[in-house]
Amino acid sequence: MKLLSFAIPCYNSQDYMEKCVDTLLPGGEDVEIIIVDDGSTDETAAIADRLEEEHPGIVRAVHQKNGGHGEAVNTGLREARGTYFKVVDSDDWVDEEAYQKVLKTLRRFASSGEEIDMLLTNYVYEKVSENHQRTMFYTPLFPTDRVIGWEDMKRNIKGFSILMHSVTYRTEMLRASGLKLPKHTFYVDNLFVYVPLPHVKTIYYLNVDFYRYYIGREGQSVAEATMVKRIDQQLRVNYMMVDAYNLWEIKERHLREYMFAYLEMITVISTTIGYVSGTDEDLQKIKDLWAYIKKKDKRTWHHLRYGILGAAMNLPGKAGRKMSVHFYHIAQKFMGFN
Repeated sequence: MKLLSFAIPCYNSQDYMEKCVDTLLPGGEDVEIIIVDDGSTDETAAIADRLEEEHPGIVRAVHQKNGGHGEAVNTGLREARGTYFKVVDSDDWVDEEAYQKVLKTLRRFASSGEEIDMLLTNYVYEKVSENHQRTMFYTPLFPTDRVIGWEDMKRNIKGFSILMHSVTYRTEMLRASGLKLPKHTFYVDNLFVYVPLPHVKTIYYLNVDFYRYYIGREGQSVAEATMVKRIDQQLRVNYMMVDAYNLWEIKERHLREYMFAYLEMITVISTTIGYVSGTDEDLQKIKDLWAYIKKKDKRTWHHLRYGILGAAMNLPGKAGRKMSVHFYHIAQKFMGFN
């Protein structure tokens, strides 16, 4: 059995996918690299097949009809043979020194028979066009280098979020969580780091800058103009997060507070994208979202609506919406994304 499975969702990734794979190959026989060709129309499929031939037993090429990023992740999880599972997007890469520390940590758990459900590591925003980096770390939230439960979390700070880039899950725990990402939908990474959390019982935070997240590619899904065009997909994910759990039923306080904060952040992003669009149609969609939350659970609506982020995004009138977008852009600049 492999120690760690990587899934690389690829759609027309011919120009950068090999760099991604090359950074994962130093894992050797301990890892498998599952390249999921999601119905590409360029040379992605051929490159994937060549890499499988060049690295037998390590690289596997899986081809499927186009189903979107979420379906590619579903396929990677279904195909995974490793004890642990991580998604690496085809235009991103990992740091080799940090990678070796990650493998050493996972080997230690494997040899001792102790299992962890979630390994957390840092990620780095790489704005290559601006020669700018920003490291996102978790030392304010979690103690380092020891196995903990949610009750050992230091504190919750809004904006410090567990993202797909920072998480490595135990494969069987992830499967047992029932995670199934929707097809043909962007922003499903939010479901990937939200739905499994109540199933996570043991956490280990390794304070290394493992994942390198490329920001600035034209048409990238997190670019604001792209998000406006794909607002329906952002909202689809938002609704699925609202429906996933009654958060008030989660007994562990730190976990409950964290999931509320994450749901609030995603709802704020949806709201802001609607405001940036400014069309009557998109503004109505935002009103419908908040109305849905209120109808489903008024207590949750109140918690989200009057939280720090929610209140900032719900200032009254056109001037209030303009100010809300201004706050959002300040946060963008501070956090280094988009």
